[in-house]
Amino acid sequence: MKIRIKGNSLRYRLTKTDVEQFNRDGYVEETTTFGTQLFKYALQRSNAEVLTASFNNNTITMYMPATMANQWTCTDRVGYESNINSLYLLIEKDFKCLDNVAEDQSDNYPNPLAFKG
Repeated sequence: MKIRIKGNSLRYRLTKTDVEQFNRDGYVEETTTFGTQLFKYALQRSNAEVLTASFNNNTITMYMPATMANQWTCTDRVGYESNINSLYLLIEKDFKCLDNVAEDQSDNYPNPLAFKG
């Protein structure tokens, strides 16, 4: 899972394995170590009606409604977005880049633009 933050915009991109884990467990997280401190970001299934997010104890958690999560994990749907007050949230499946990059992309979804002529 990757996170991108820019201003009041928060985006998560999940690999195939991340999506499978989220579908199975209703929760997936990543951790980054900053010396003696940890920064975490997580996706959690919830009973809410829209995507929401919180920041507590050095952890950003995005909450995805169960109905939305079921549709997203079991179909070709790419993602969902939401605006909560001034915070823009986006959750999406991570596609393989069309450029050559050093990052391992073997667990990413096929990029639909790769098949267009």
